Order: sequence, then structure tokens, then C-alpha cells
Amino acid sequence: MAEILFYHLETAPLGSVLPDLLTRSLAKGWRVVVQAGSEDRLNAIDAHLWTYDDASFLPHGSAAEGNAADQPVWLTTGDDNPNGAEIRFYVDGATGHRFDQYQRIVFIFEGADSSALEGAREAWKAARDAGCDATYWRQDEFGKWKKQA
Repeated sequence: MAEILFYHLETAPLGSVLPDLLTRSLAKGWRVVVQAGSEDRLNAIDAHLWTYDDASFLPHGSAAEGNAADQPVWLTTGDDNPNGAEIRFYVDGATGHRFDQYQRIVFIFEGADSSALEGAREAWKAARDAGCDATYWRQDEFGKWKKQA
């Protein structure tokens, strides 16, 4: 059963948090799927991962580029896993309840978005009902992650 992490964004936006988490995942040797809530958000994440740091980029792809098996990070709006990822990120309101296919699942949600909060609550309940080990992390006023539950 997957380890489930919930990251509640309050001070730093997704654009500054996601690249770091993806980099850490790749450093562990994991392949990654990022599921966004909309095509617009997916396109924004795609562009951001190429340009977020002048000194580096995160190699990734989506259905627009193809070759999923060659992509260490796959971007999607669906529930596919064509690159054989061990970790899945749900962002921008995307949710899922298929906890048995990954080593780790990460829900990242904006604290100011009431629908994202509700989706995270539902995902938390589903994870707990499925017997998963779920932890909840919240940013403090300095952007540091603090385990809350």
C-alpha cells in the first residue's frame, strides 16, 4: 500500500514547491507522474519545469511529446501511468483513489482554495479508509513544512 502525503500550500506557490519535490523524487531513482486538474494548468507546469531555474531543468514529457516510457516525469490530466512511475503527484484539484499502484502518492493543494481543501479532505478519508499510511504537512509562515497529522 502506498505512503500518502498531503502538502497544504499556504506561503509558497505550487511553482516553487513542485520542482523541489520532483527533483527529490528523481534523486531517489523514482519515475514520476504529475496529474493536473486542467489542460491549462498542465501546460503551465510543462513550461515552468523547463524554465524555473536558469541553471537546470527537469526532464519531463506529456502526451503532446509522446515517448512516455522514456520520460522520468510524465505530465497528465488523466489517471494513466505510461512511464511506470513509482510516485504520483496530484495538483491543482486533481484527485484519485488508486492507492495500490504507487510507492508514494502526494496531494498538493492550495490553502486558499476551498474546493481544493474539500478535495484533499475527501482524498484523506479515502486513503485512511483504504488502510494507507497518510501524513499531513502544512507550511509555516517561513515556508517550512511541519507535520500536522
